[in-house]
Amino acid sequence: MDRGEKKIGFWEAYSIGVGGMIGGGIFAVLGLTILLARGAAPLAFLFAGFIALLTSYSYAKLSVRYPSEGGTVEFLVQGLGNTLLTAYLNTLLLASYVIMLALYAYAFGSYSNALLFGHEVELYKKIAIVAVLALFTFLNFLGAYISGKSEDIMVFGKVAILLIFAILGLFTGDFSRLSPQHYESVIKIMTGGLIIFLAYEGFELIANTAADIEDPKKNLPRAYYGAVTTTIFIYVLVAAVAVANLTYEEVEKYSDFALAVAAKPFLGDFGFTLIGIAALLSTSSAINATLYGGARVSYLVAKLGALPRGFSRRIWKKGSEGLLILALLSALFALSFNVENISIAGSLGFLIVFASVNYVNFKLYRETRSNRWISLLAFFLCLLSIAVLIGYNLLHHPDNLKSSLIVLVATLLFEIIYRTFTQVRLARFIDERLRVREEFLQNYLTHLSSVIERLRREFGELEIYEKEGEGGRIELHIRTEGDPRKVRKRFFTLLNHSLKQKSEGLVKLHISREEPGEGYDQLP
Repeated sequence: MDRGEKKIGFWEAYSIGVGGMIGGGIFAVLGLTILLARGAAPLAFLFAGFIALLTSYSYAKLSVRYPSEGGTVEFLVQGLGNTLLTAYLNTLLLASYVIMLALYAYAFGSYSNALLFGHEVELYKKIAIVAVLALFTFLNFLGAYISGKSEDIMVFGKVAILLIFAILGLFTGDFSRLSPQHYESVIKIMTGGLIIFLAYEGFELIANTAADIEDPKKNLPRAYYGAVTTTIFIYVLVAAVAVANLTYEEVEKYSDFALAVAAKPFLGDFGFTLIGIAALLSTSSAINATLYGGARVSYLVAKLGALPRGFSRRIWKKGSEGLLILALLSALFALSFNVENISIAGSLGFLIVFASVNYVNFKLYRETRSNRWISLLAFFLCLLSIAVLIGYNLLHHPDNLKSSLIVLVATLLFEIIYRTFTQVRLARFIDERLRVREEFLQNYLTHLSSVIERLRREFGELEIYEKEGEGGRIELHIRTEGDPRKVRKRFFTLLNHSLKQKSEGLVKLHISREEPGEGYDQLP
């Protein structure tokens, strides 16, 4: 789909968010959360989901105000400037995508082993990890990717399988295992939620669609909040059913594919196979989408300082080597570390990035018309979560932090060295279309004067009124005796020509024979 020509709707944006979250995370790390939180595993998922929901508020507000295919990186640049810190956060985001790819590939290897052998065979798991990354790297080199509508179908298919699992499991489980007497300490419950926090990170991919979505003021917040709340509901329900249908001995023995084992009590071998297949499909689509989507954006920003012109036409410009680098690093990470290391490193990376985004929305609350205290609460919760995740593992499982230390230090050193030996710096605007948008908002009268002059020559006397709109738009009212449809079409044709890009998202235009209501000022 050429999104430069055709807008995407709410359901596609919602599907991108849900699909990004319900990828491989829940299949790979459910067992870790149950082992940490025990009967409180659903509360652990709820805690992590609450942080994601608060953070999605910042994302929704920033996406409406700064619609850009640069997504997260654009927000950081607008709030923190094109500094070393922002460049480092982009590199950390790129590394976190690599970790996500490693987690998806690890989950694919675990579940393919489970389907083939019924237990773990280390050599074949490693072969499967390399094979799935190689396959989708090759497909992306050919330019293949899942279209929006196909992704809709796959997302709803994954959700349907998990809901079937959860509903049927309600009839067979021992739900006394969810009683408070089976809860672990508050710190363990929080850590259980935070170790799987990366299973919630996918909602931020919606930000990359902000420039191309219909009615962004309405659809972007709905897509964010709808995707996150849907995912919270599914995760909490799945966690409850898994706890009720598994003994802790089974979770420990089959931790890497615990969800498939949890389906056996009520669906038998068919349930094991069904969940296994769902895991393979989910992790495959997640690998494909991550390679093609957010990771590509961060790579190109790191390399070029901004997205290349024409990026919205979905051409992989100067990115082929990036695709190979991402795949190789992901394979190396998946083969070198266990699932605990991978999960903690990914969760820490995204918690740091999300803390920064929440701070940016707190700082720019006037620009984004936000409740700054929601973003401040989300910011402090992210910082608290970082401290809890590091502190608990430092005290009890310091080896689980090895990969995190490598990622945090290596990305910082890389960014310092890269900036020292190259002239690459982050641009003031990551997305060229946002630069044009912001310049228009600052100097819109210059562009409008020539457009209005042409309209008056073509349609006779017009009265033009303006006021500041919401979401970084200008609101105009044209009073005319002419045909409103012809006036509207001609207005945007002229403005598009002046700006050299589509302008329908910059101006909210009303046309009638009546004077506007209150709040408008007449233009000369």
